[in-house]
Parts: sequence; C-alpha cells; structure tokens
Amino acid sequence: MSTMAAVQRMTRKLSEERASTLAKEAVELSHSGDKQKASRKLREAAALGHDNPDVQSAFLAIHNDQNHSPLLDLCRRYALYHNKAAGVDAVAYLKGPEAPNAAPVALECLQIILESQQNSLSDSQDFIIAELGRQSPAVRQYFASELTVSTTEFFDNVYERGDDAANCLRSVVLDNKLWLDENTRLRVEDDLFQLFLAKLMETGHDHDGRALKGIALLLIADTQRLHSFIDDEAFEALMGSLDLRLPPDVRGQATLVLSKFFSVAEPEAQEFLSKYITTHVSRQKGDDLILAFSAAAHLFPVVPAMMAQLFLTEGFLVSLMPLLARQFSSTVVHDAFLLLLNAACIDGACRTAIAQHCATWLSQKVSNGSGKQPAIAATTLAKLKTSGAKPSEQRANKADDDVSELVTLFKTTLASEQGRNVSDSVEGLAYTSLKPEVKESLANDKAFLKSLLHALDSNHESPEIVVGGLSIISNMTQYRPNLSEEQRKISQLKAYANASKPADPSPLEDDDHVRARCSAAIEAGIVPILIKLNKGRSPSTSQLTDRILLSLSRNQKERGKIAQQGAVKLLVVHSQRNLQSTDSHTQANTDAAHALARLLISLNPAHIFPAGSTPDITDAVPPLLALVKAAKSEGLTQADQPRDLLPVFESLLALTNLASAPDQTAAKAIVTGAWDDIEDLQLGNNAMIRRASTELICNLTIIPSGAEKFADGSKRASQRLHILVAMADVDDLATRRAAGGALAMLTDQFSTVNSALLELKRAPEILLELCQDEDPGVVHRALVVVRNILHDEDAQVALKAKDIFKSNNAIESLKTCLKQTKNPELLRIGVQALKVLVEQA
Repeated sequence: MSTMAAVQRMTRKLSEERASTLAKEAVELSHSGDKQKASRKLREAAALGHDNPDVQSAFLAIHNDQNHSPLLDLCRRYALYHNKAAGVDAVAYLKGPEAPNAAPVALECLQIILESQQNSLSDSQDFIIAELGRQSPAVRQYFASELTVSTTEFFDNVYERGDDAANCLRSVVLDNKLWLDENTRLRVEDDLFQLFLAKLMETGHDHDGRALKGIALLLIADTQRLHSFIDDEAFEALMGSLDLRLPPDVRGQATLVLSKFFSVAEPEAQEFLSKYITTHVSRQKGDDLILAFSAAAHLFPVVPAMMAQLFLTEGFLVSLMPLLARQFSSTVVHDAFLLLLNAACIDGACRTAIAQHCATWLSQKVSNGSGKQPAIAATTLAKLKTSGAKPSEQRANKADDDVSELVTLFKTTLASEQGRNVSDSVEGLAYTSLKPEVKESLANDKAFLKSLLHALDSNHESPEIVVGGLSIISNMTQYRPNLSEEQRKISQLKAYANASKPADPSPLEDDDHVRARCSAAIEAGIVPILIKLNKGRSPSTSQLTDRILLSLSRNQKERGKIAQQGAVKLLVVHSQRNLQSTDSHTQANTDAAHALARLLISLNPAHIFPAGSTPDITDAVPPLLALVKAAKSEGLTQADQPRDLLPVFESLLALTNLASAPDQTAAKAIVTGAWDDIEDLQLGNNAMIRRASTELICNLTIIPSGAEKFADGSKRASQRLHILVAMADVDDLATRRAAGGALAMLTDQFSTVNSALLELKRAPEILLELCQDEDPGVVHRALVVVRNILHDEDAQVALKAKDIFKSNNAIESLKTCLKQTKNPELLRIGVQALKVLVEQA
C-alpha cells in the first residue's frame, strides 16, 4: 500500500509540475502576442490541475493581458474549471442583447468547450455550441473543416453534447457555401447519414430522438441518394423506434423517416416491411408482438395499401384472437393491438375484417379494459358502427348502429381524464357525431360542451385533440346542402347503384335543428376558442374553423355576437391566405370568404373597420370579389344551382354594404377590381343575383369612378344606362328600387346621363310608367329622375326633354300619379316636374 501511495504521490507531483510549466509557457506566449497558442497551453495546464496556483495565476495574467470578451472569460471558467454557474451565464449572454459582440471570440470559445470532455460539462454546452454555430460563420466553417478532415472523430465529439449541438452537424453539411467542392460535401453527407444510422442501431432504440432527427433531416434533403444506405438492419432499427413505449416525438421522427423511405423505395421497402411484421408476429412473444403492432399502427396512415394487404393476410386475425385471449397478461400487448385495430379502420376491407373477428373482444375491452383501453376500443367500435361495417353473416339491424353507450363513455372520459384518454375520446366523438341523434344530444348537453371547449383550450398545442374537437363542432353545426333537383336525382341513382334504398333525411338535420345547435355552440363560447386555436398556421385547423364559422354565421341574429368576438379579423386573414395559396391547379377554399361575406352583409362597416384599425376595410374586398369572379369562371350563373350561387349572392350583399361606408376606399377597390364581373352577373339568369348586383351598382354610382361608368358619354356608358332602365322595369321590386335609385343619383349629377337617356327610345315611357308604380319607393325614384332630366342645366337638353316627355303624355301621367299620393315629398317633386311641362316657352 505504501508503494502504491508513493507512486500516486509521485504522479500527482509530476502533474502539478507539468501544469505549472505549461501555465508559465502560456503566460510567455500571451506576452509575445500568440494568443491562440497561449489559450491552448492554458487549457492543457487546466486539464492537469485546474486548482494549481500557477495555473490560476496564469489565467488571471492572460485575462488581464488580453482584451477578452465576457463570453470568452465565461467559457474558460466553465470548460477549464468546470464552473456550472459560468455555463449558465454564458447561455444567458448568448441569449441577451450583447450576443453579437461575441463574433470575434466565437471560434475560440467553441474550441475551449470541444477540447473538454463531454461528460465533465453540464447541459449548457449543448446550447452554447449550437448558438455559436448559428451566430458565427467562422464556427460553421470550422465545423465543415473538421468534418472534412475527420468525420467520425468530430461527429463523436459533437454528437454526445446534445441535440442542438448535433443539429449543427446536420445544418452545416447541407450548407453548400461552406464546402470547397460538392464531392467533398456529398462524401461527408454520406458519412454523417451512416453515422446517425449507426447511433440508432447501437441499442435499437433512440430514446431522445437525436439520431432520428439527423436521419430525417438529411433524408428529406437528399432522399433519392441517401435512402440506399437503409438496409434491412437499419430498417429494423427504424421500425423499432415506432414502439409505443417510446416517447411520441421519437415515434413521430421514425414515422417521418419511414414515410420518406417508402416514397422512393417501394418494392424494397415492402419486402422489408413484410419480413419485419411476419417475423415478429410469428414468434408470438410479447415484445415481438408489441413491436409488430406498434409499427403497423403507425404505418397504416403512411402506406395504407401495404398495411391492409398484410393485415388481411389469411389467418392473421383468426389465429391471433385466441392467442390474445389466452396469453399476455401484460396490458402493453393489448394496448398495441388496440392501436393497430384503430389505425386499420382507415381501410374498408379491414373494417369488415375487424367487425367479423374482433367486435366481441373490443366490446369486452370497453367494459373491462384497463387504462386507456376502453377509450381506444370504444373509438374503434365507433368507427365500425358509423361506417356500417358488420360481420358478413350478421343481418343489419338498428341495434348494430346504436352508439349511445359509446357516446356516454366518451363524454364521461372527456370530462374526467387527461392526456391520451382525452385524445381517444375526442376521436371517438368525432366519428359518432356524424349521426344526427348524437349531434343533437351533444349540442343539448351544456356540461359536455363546456368540457369539450376546456379540452380544446387546455390542449391547443395537441394537433389530434384540436382537429378531433373541431371536427365534433363542425359535425354538429353543418347544415344540409341545398341540392338542385338534378343533384337529388343523382344522389338517388347512386343509392340504387349501391343496392340501398335512398334514406329519408333525418328531421334532426333540418335547418331549425341545425340553427339551434349552432346557437348552443356560440352560447358555450366556441368563437373565442377558435380565435385562440388559429394563432398557428395549421391548414386542418383553419379549414375546420372556416367551415364552422360559415355555419354559425348563417343565422343573421348571431352575426353581431360572432363579429364582436373577433371572427371578422380571423376570417380576413384566412381568406387572404387562401387567395395567396390558390393557383390554377388548385381549387380555392371559399368557406372563409363566404363566412366573411355573411358577417358583413348587415353590420355597420364603420363599426367593424374603425379608422386606423387592423384589418382595414379594403382587406375584406379581395376575398369577396374572388367569390364574385368564381361565378363567371366556373359558369355558375344558372338558376338551377342554388348551392353554388349562394356564396356569390351573399358576397354581392356584403360588397353592397361595404360600398355604403363613409370611407370610399372599399367602393373604389370594388370598381377597380370587379366592375365587369358585376355587370355580367346583372345580366344573368338568376333573379336574386340580378337584384344583388343591381343594388351593388346603385351604391357604386355614389363615387366618381362608379358614376363615370355611366356618364362619360361613350357608347358603352349608354349601353349601361339602357340596362339600368331595363332593370327598373322588371317584376322584382328590390331590383326596380335599386335601378331607380342609381338613375336618380346619376341624373342629378350628369347632363350626359340625361342626354343619353333621352336617346333611348323607351326610357321616357318606362320612367313615366314607374311614376305610377304600386310601390311608393319606386314612384319616388322615378319622379326624381323625370324632374332631374326636365331641370337639366343644359338648356338644350332640358328643352329636348320637355318635348319628348310631352309627346309621351307626361302631363297626364304625372297628374294621375300625384292624385294617387298624399306624400308631401312626392307631391313636391311631381309639381316641380309638371311646372316645367305646362309652362309656356
């Protein structure tokens, strides 16, 4: 023992002496100006004895001798003296406003950390390395240089320091600017990809997902080339990362990698997949079945055709069900199989097979399962029942479709559970709420609505809960589509072709019931939740939200409340985004624009878009104009398609309201953006569309750019006036009023309009007939037009008007008109017109 102790004392003494020597050399190098070598010597000295007085003295001397940045000082104390607090301070420095000042010393800081053993430093090293790489081109260039010289050694040094540090490796190899030539970069990329695969295969699992993230990023960037490195052993490791016992983010990364692999290597991937599943299932051991079922469940949405073929392999379910009943006391095997059955419901043939062989087992799990098993089993049964899947030998009966017990279970679980069980319950309700009786039940259950909105609010970052929850609301609030007679016949023919009698629509799906369900959702507070859920940019969330708001806004009485809660701003953002993302090859999603139109029909634009607010009133115009233009581009101006014309009609009404705002910017934008389209609709076959477009044109004649369309003296202006006169002579009262109003405003301002009207053969005759209309509003407008023309400021036009009107028996017509009214305003205007006609030249 004494000899060993003596050796240890001697070793320590030599280390101390060597540390002192290196420390003194570091000071000398610092004085001579060789800062880099001085730092290296000091790091070597600290590694031998950071408590050595000479080392500490050298550190102070070099620190005082050089103009160091605070970050370099922190990194030295952190790496050389294992000062964790200094590491925390370094992280704070890099997050703070002074971080850009670190650029000159970033590379030296990195080297100090990388020369220290990974396991001797705290987790702060991960962030420091990543942030230095993000901020400093010199650090990224250093990464590229080291990877070029020694890929494996440098990879091992960086990889173990943390996920963010490993991410630097992935990002650097994909940055073409850092490499001397493409061949070198590709070689390093190949090496890195294989090193990540090797890390994944070391244990068969990647519990922190670090290797999988590297594999995923590189494979996505260069799929065609890198997928060839995935052999059967690597595939085995990837499939093992789908194990339900692993964290969700790890399984998500593995699913992403396998999805890319299947997309480019289908024959080979199918062979690997079949071998993996059949091998593990045939062993009939618990762990093997968990791996097989977990992998299959995750891959069903990715490669449904491949998975359905394996799932429907003859004898698979038949042999498996007795095995599950007799063995595997571990609940995880049953959990994994339930996940597989739930995922397999994506395929119709698989649903039939599940109903044939697994329905009884699933019912037992609903009643007697542990943990989350009842919720998943109930969700699977809900999918079977709502899709109509039944065992082949079983005759259909109403009880087979009864989901009331499942709905009760889902509601109870939703109100009392958290986490995964909430997700399962929401998914089950998303399917069962397709049934009218379930929609009605859920909407009338205030406690359920409260728990559902609470689940959405509490889990707003969980995509499956958000999408599932919004699907429930969407199912509850969807109105039955308005089908034309032709569309109804087609629907009946499809039902007969499928050997089923066309089902009578449920009375629970009529407009009154749906309207009540929409009101219940609004009363429960759905709109503020929708606003919160749409702070991200999830397409699924946006589409469901737009669909829900379109239904909620159908009831005019609810529009003010919906707008007050922020729906207008959300719909403007969504509709603008839809316009930007739509090209010639994609069908525009018009739900947001249509819902926006409904809200803007009758609300005061000045209240919705106050001056200086966001969005501006003009932001609402392009989405509404897009609906108008769609009618022309898609040929939807026929009267037998009410469903398609409804968005057009309501958009015209909304634009009419915006055009009436005191701020004329919206009206100007409408004239500039869609005047020709509006005129085309005015001449369409649908009376309601003609009315709405004429009302919009009436409001647009208030502004100069709109009035000029009729008053510039051109042939086209005369044609437009001719159309207005024709619209004033139609059977529809609202159209007559709108056309008369436009003529009244135009004749009051423009002599060119009065002159052009006199040139139209039947215009004076029609105007005089309108003076005797049954509606006082039409009479008022017609009298104004006649009075304006007769009082034109151009004496020649006024004289011509007098002659033409007298030749059309205007005096008698006006006298008859005035005898039929007691309205003092109409009498005053009529007398003004008569006075001109009866006075002597």
